[in-house]
Amino acid sequence: MASESNKVVFAALIGNVLVATTKAVAAAMTGSSAMLSEAIHSFVDTGNEVLLLYGMHRSRRKPDEVHPLGYGRELYFWSFVVALLIFAVGAGVSFYEGIVHLQDPEPMERPLINYIVLGLSLLFESGSWWVAIKALHATKGELTWWQAITRSKDPPKFMVLLEDSAALIGILIALAATWASVTFHEPRFDGIGSLLIGLVLAAVAIFLAKESKDLLIGERADPVLQANIIGIAESMKGVLRVNGLLTTHMAPTAVVAALSLEFEDGLTIIEVEHIVADMETAIRRAHPEITSLFVKPQTPQLYDAAVERIEKGPED
Repeated sequence: MASESNKVVFAALIGNVLVATTKAVAAAMTGSSAMLSEAIHSFVDTGNEVLLLYGMHRSRRKPDEVHPLGYGRELYFWSFVVALLIFAVGAGVSFYEGIVHLQDPEPMERPLINYIVLGLSLLFESGSWWVAIKALHATKGELTWWQAITRSKDPPKFMVLLEDSAALIGILIALAATWASVTFHEPRFDGIGSLLIGLVLAAVAIFLAKESKDLLIGERADPVLQANIIGIAESMKGVLRVNGLLTTHMAPTAVVAALSLEFEDGLTIIEVEHIVADMETAIRRAHPEITSLFVKPQTPQLYDAAVERIEKGPED
């Protein structure tokens, strides 16, 4: 999964470098506001891919004394930063350019260059978008596309897909704005195009920020994985019942799980240790992404009391 995410991000990085360069040249030659917004958007996306690659690299560091559960959530942190950059820089500059060109419209020079560059950009972005689509399709299973995105624990895959989708929509808006400006001899359409591109980027950024924030503060593992863990635990000889299970993702392929179990009466400490060791082996064999497993022997009454204390929250 890590190599697949790397491929997705590298494909997006190469595509964005090509697109940003061609758009910037076209914006300088034509004076198009929408084209400038698109160029800035592509440069922001290029920087975003670099930050994602950096976050992926940092998240793979091994656990140490300071971070005993590892550094996996660094990826979620940098994903959140990327979402903020899309909003602050991408959408912000697009709004600014749109307002400026509405207040002081300038005729577009050599619109044919815009059409050529936007056509090339559409080609480059489509290639990157297709790589991201294939990567997410390989893991989505029976889920809908929306479910696959919202349930994914691997930000680079869905972030690149949504960034590229926003880029494709932005290119179509820029094409429409260029056509309207030339056809109706009204340069304000160019400014309107920038504002629309800003709205698209802002919407995508807000969604990505929410998804990254949820992962950063800790999301549970997939319900199917949780059910499998409970099933394995309940099948172990000496276990009466599973009182509860807590899971949280530390990284796309790193899950921490904590089990509360009631064991049969009369078991010795040594016997319980053997049961737990066999359970951990079976769970890790079935789900290698479980990097840490904690087991707490408890009666149902003690577990319910602990849950009640947590739900009440800290006392004043």
